[in-house]
Amino acid sequence: MADKWIQGAIKRPGALRAKMGAKEGENIPKGEISSKIEQLQGEAEGDKKLSAAKRTMLKQLVLARTLGGMNK
Repeated sequence: MADKWIQGAIKRPGALRAKMGAKEGENIPKGEISSKIEQLQGEAEGDKKLSAAKRTMLKQLVLARTLGGMNK
């Protein structure tokens, strides 16, 4: 159980996958994650703010990128 504490900490597993339109069991390509992060950060440049849904998606994307690099 102590080995898989991150899985227990994720509140909505599969939520990002559903938003990105990936099928269950498929990995979301790292390039797609990075491009979506850049797009959302571009929308938030300057005085502009993201909506609550877009902020949540940005946080999910950043977490996915971080967790994807942990096995290396």
